[in-house]
Amino acid sequence: MKRFTLLPLAIFACLAISACGTKSEDVTPVRDSLSVAMDWYPNPDHAGFLVAQEQGYFEDAGLDVSLDSPTDPSLPIKLVAAGKADLALSYEPEVLLAREQGLDVVSVASVIDQPLTSMIWLKKSKIKRVRDLKGKTVSTAGIPYQDAYLKAILQRAGLTENDVKKVGVGQGLLPSIISGRAQATLGPFWNIEGVQLKMEGQKPTINPVDQLGVPTYSEMVLVAKGSEIEENPDPIRLFITALARGTRFAASHPNQATQSVLAANDALDPKVTAAQMRVTLPLLGGNESPGGNGRPFGHQSTTEWQAFINWMVEQGVLANPTRAVDALTNELLPVSNLNIDEG
Repeated sequence: MKRFTLLPLAIFACLAISACGTKSEDVTPVRDSLSVAMDWYPNPDHAGFLVAQEQGYFEDAGLDVSLDSPTDPSLPIKLVAAGKADLALSYEPEVLLAREQGLDVVSVASVIDQPLTSMIWLKKSKIKRVRDLKGKTVSTAGIPYQDAYLKAILQRAGLTENDVKKVGVGQGLLPSIISGRAQATLGPFWNIEGVQLKMEGQKPTINPVDQLGVPTYSEMVLVAKGSEIEENPDPIRLFITALARGTRFAASHPNQATQSVLAANDALDPKVTAAQMRVTLPLLGGNESPGGNGRPFGHQSTTEWQAFINWMVEQGVLANPTRAVDALTNELLPVSNLNIDEG
């Protein structure tokens, strides 16, 4: 009797559980929180991140992602090293300098794998080539490793640092050449500030540093803490996969991606941002994007990193030689980008 009395109750319980299981909208999924310290305020360089967040790709990957903008581009990598951020958008030179200082940081993906940093002068300066900078003023952001860029650029043109007047202007690079305080500036990104100057009718001459004697390097990289990569790599891997998905969507939906960037930063000019996006999107996503370089999303070249490390040692920026394989990993990249659904 007890057996048959309990049976209806058991069936009822099973049906109730089954019914609850089919109503997924009533269940709040548990997601891993992931904080990302961005390098600057939202701009076209961040298109993949912003689209992935807007389209819900991070949520699809089981992540609750926050994209945080710092006031100092050198701060994100320090936050990761201190365990105050899970990931950081930073720059290859910053990774190498941080590691030399003993910080446990590793580059886990390339976001833009070529230099954006440029030397720019305006038509009104009457400068035609680097050699014409003799006796002129060059403004910089005051970043130490970019001083090495300037030295190498001048040497290639047969000049020395004593042949120019260097003035540090912080974030005032464009105002310095527009006002005439400086005749050239080193530090603006050719795809952001360079495009802005063109749109403003300033007639700039834009020279990416790798065209002036500086070895190629990855301008923007995603950085994680080394110990976290070893102990808990899955959230990082999921993030990169979602970022790849967002980047591909941005590349194939440029107008929608532009709106995502504008929505994230209402201080941006729509026309200028649209022009910046046209030249920036082909830089993102490896061979998944128009004009891609034939590499999978996020791939980092150990050979190129090692060449840049050796150059930084020669220039005295790094005190000691180091191995590129210790500074980067490709192990967390998507196994096959072609299998990622763009949605």
